[in-house]
Amino acid sequence: MNLRKSLPKNEDKFYETERLIIRPMSLEDADLILELYNMPNFIKFIGNRNINSLEDAENYIKAKFLPQFEKVGFGNYLIALKEGSVKIGGVGIFEREGLDIVDIGFSVLERFEGKGYMFEAAQKVKSIGMDDFGLNKISAITTKDNFSSQKLIERLGLKFQKYVTLPNETEELMYYETE
Repeated sequence: MNLRKSLPKNEDKFYETERLIIRPMSLEDADLILELYNMPNFIKFIGNRNINSLEDAENYIKAKFLPQFEKVGFGNYLIALKEGSVKIGGVGIFEREGLDIVDIGFSVLERFEGKGYMFEAAQKVKSIGMDDFGLNKISAITTKDNFSSQKLIERLGLKFQKYVTLPNETEELMYYETE
């Protein structure tokens, strides 16, 4: 039996919250990925993904985001404001090497920080993972000095468990998990 056929078909699925539209990331979002992944705080807290052009961003989406949607039905979602359809960031549930439990991650353009959008979006994506895809647990990782992410992760109901170092990395990260 093909596992993909038994999963909800979500590649065209749009989700809504009070202020946001959340939909699977696509090639048309390369402009956002280019801007988002080159923000100083993204590079500092998440890492440099070497995305230096729209072509690099498209290739990243093709290599990292689309295959996971195809494989498991969920992945990285674009976040846009309902008002004006402005793209503001991304939130997703990722299969990550070195973690046994899928993790939730998020990033927002700096001009939209501090407005509660990421909590609203992450809360929705967490419920999509658990309710639509039957995930029993979700994890999250963050750097020791990314206090805003730690706060958001805790607001989502995840609890700090331990420190982890991912394969081929040197930095020890904080690991959180739903209970």
